[in-house]
Amino acid sequence: MTAKKPTFDFDYLRKLTDLMKETGLSEVEMTEENSTVRLQLGGTQVTAPQVMAAPAAIATPQAEPSTAPQISGNVQKAPMVGTFYRSPSPEKPAFVSIGDTVKAGEPLCIIEAMKTMNQIEAEHDGTVQEILLENASPVEFGEPLFVIS
Repeated sequence: MTAKKPTFDFDYLRKLTDLMKETGLSEVEMTEENSTVRLQLGGTQVTAPQVMAAPAAIATPQAEPSTAPQISGNVQKAPMVGTFYRSPSPEKPAFVSIGDTVKAGEPLCIIEAMKTMNQIEAEHDGTVQEILLENASPVEFGEPLFVIS
């Protein structure tokens, strides 16, 4: 049986590359069915899709009980890599504080990425239960920022 040859959607790859530049991501790898595409900015390395075999089952050790606190509520995560700021400028008050009621779409913070200030808005209505980062902290894609319930 021969493997199906992957096809490229070059317009989609261009859009993905533009998104990477906007958000400061240097590398993205995507797998769909049996094809993998990996884009890397900074060097000019773009690898072609590869047909991959299904991963072999690996014995995993028993997980130790988690000592991390359990978060209840809606977790607002960072949509990009950058620097987390609680207020629109140093002389202005924070967008939100613990205990504040927010509506979906209201600003929560700013993430600076590549000298661009990106306002991050609440995804859910609720009360701010926790602010998980200090002002001016570096933030990674998908890192929890707020707990809103």
